[in-house]
Amino acid sequence: MCGIIGYVGKKSAGPILLEGLRRLEYRGYDSAGVAVLEGGRLEIRKKTGRIDQGLAPVVKARPAPGTTGIGHTRWATHGAPCDENSHPHLDASGSIAVVHNGVIENYERLKKRLVAAGHKFQSDTDTEVLAHLVGEHYARVKSDGAPASSTARSDPTAQRAVPEAGAPHPLAQAVSGALAEVTGAYGLGVVCADFPGVIIGARRGSPLIIGIGDDEHFLASDVTAVAAHTRQVVYLEDNDIVTITADAFGVTNFGTASEVKVSEIEFDATAVEQGEFAHYMLKEIFEQPRTIENALRGRIDRDASTAKFGGLNMSLAELRAVNRIVITACGTSWHAGLVGEYLFEGLAHIPTEVEYASEFRYRNPPLNSNTLVLAITQSGETADTLASLRETRRRGHKVLALCNVVGSTIAREADGGIYLHAGPEIGVASTKAFTSQVTVLALLALMMGRIRQLSLNHGREIIDALEALPKQIESVLAQSAAIQKLAKKYAGAEDFFFLGRLCNFPVALEGALKLKEISYIHAEGYPAAEMKHGPIAMIDERTPSVVVIPHDAMYEKTLSNLEVVRARKGPIIAVTTEDNAALAQQVDDVILVPKTLECLFPLIAVVPLQLLAYHIAVARGCDVDKPRNLAKSVTVE
Repeated sequence: MCGIIGYVGKKSAGPILLEGLRRLEYRGYDSAGVAVLEGGRLEIRKKTGRIDQGLAPVVKARPAPGTTGIGHTRWATHGAPCDENSHPHLDASGSIAVVHNGVIENYERLKKRLVAAGHKFQSDTDTEVLAHLVGEHYARVKSDGAPASSTARSDPTAQRAVPEAGAPHPLAQAVSGALAEVTGAYGLGVVCADFPGVIIGARRGSPLIIGIGDDEHFLASDVTAVAAHTRQVVYLEDNDIVTITADAFGVTNFGTASEVKVSEIEFDATAVEQGEFAHYMLKEIFEQPRTIENALRGRIDRDASTAKFGGLNMSLAELRAVNRIVITACGTSWHAGLVGEYLFEGLAHIPTEVEYASEFRYRNPPLNSNTLVLAITQSGETADTLASLRETRRRGHKVLALCNVVGSTIAREADGGIYLHAGPEIGVASTKAFTSQVTVLALLALMMGRIRQLSLNHGREIIDALEALPKQIESVLAQSAAIQKLAKKYAGAEDFFFLGRLCNFPVALEGALKLKEISYIHAEGYPAAEMKHGPIAMIDERTPSVVVIPHDAMYEKTLSNLEVVRARKGPIIAVTTEDNAALAQQVDDVILVPKTLECLFPLIAVVPLQLLAYHIAVARGCDVDKPRNLAKSVTVE
């Protein structure tokens, strides 16, 4: 969940590292630091707090010269956010610096051994233990007199880099030896004062990429950090160790030279700019008409009233044989999966279950031979979802991934899948990824239904409704100013309920999650009928309820549930369809949205809830894009 950036080339490393860390700050913002190599010594600068208030002033006051360096922005796991626990961390000699994403699970045992050997530690982190371990192995390599060797010239056209003959680089040997003692997950960047112009990277369970430039190379945990400098990247695999210089890189896996594939970044640097919007989250909410169009583009077959995908890697016969679907996901993606459950069961009549990936990975659920598992993830690196995928494939079942990040681990390891094409999502609270996920799930459910019993005409209705969504969502976004006024009215509340029925219940969950993530207001989502089974005890005049109540087949039932809240004097905000303006007489406030098919209404209903959460958080003075205690990509368990 932290961010890593490394640079080696002919330019000054400091400004490049600082810029890269700013682009990665959404992955962790407790503290940040850099280590730059210059004149045979390491220059370390690090500071707790946000980059522009913490690290940047330190670097400005004490510039770190040099053309090779590594940087890190932290989301705390071991040790509180403070200067001492900030990365980079040094080994016992002070000549090796390490930045690390992930968790070293056996660090306490390793630390006891190192302390017994005379090592002294300055922090509470597991990473400093790793730095000392690398230093210990490097001392052994030096005592053995191992020679350094150059790394291979990178050749993007050949799409491979093969190390030249000779012994591996001494620092790479030391990193490899240290990691052989480690249990856990890591993405590493390592530099040593003895080797100006060399960066060692290593990956297991935490993403890491190489950026390929002209007479310069980059190491990063996320392509957003290097998109301003290069379009060409290599996604490292688990257990890869890479040695990088300005004009070359070589990758090994368990000591054997690895073939690598050079990929093109599918977005440019402007896609990760905030632009005219006050926050990334607001920008991404407003991008949803286009991201839904991107999710639909090239995937609709009007003649057959169905959807088509290029990357499922399953025949129609295999898809037709599926008699059960299990969806595994976390957070917002789990809520999208819940909408998918209604879609698959309603359109394709396939029994569907939605599992928390964090629980599914440790369970032993019975999966028959015709069960299809869908892994839903924005980042493609979520640790629990990845573990669920690997366990499912180990048991011989097909796994399809719905993922936003091209080249991510889950995208590479799944049997097939569908990219969302939503573009980079920087705001920690996910918005456009949710609507893209639901759009893709609707397309997949349409296809699965059409190869079963779903009629041609019904398929055409769904396609028409999907294609109408972008303009309908634009009309909802046009109400942002009105929703902002509504938000100011309720910004002082400390508790909220979000209510919905059937496929709008997941929308209630997602609305509650958005509000609690960025405004720190306690919020709960419930099926509307469940209120009377306990939660109604919390209703009073200070506790607003947001009710998703389209004018559909469940309208009268949901209205009855709404009346129960109203009778207890609970304030009610209703999200309903434009043909139901009369509901305003029965509630405190109403948000009118366009009407669509019942199964697709979540795609419209969630947008005003995103805007409501956003504007409430702004009214409360919260940091919308970087909410406390949260990071964008959860790559640790």
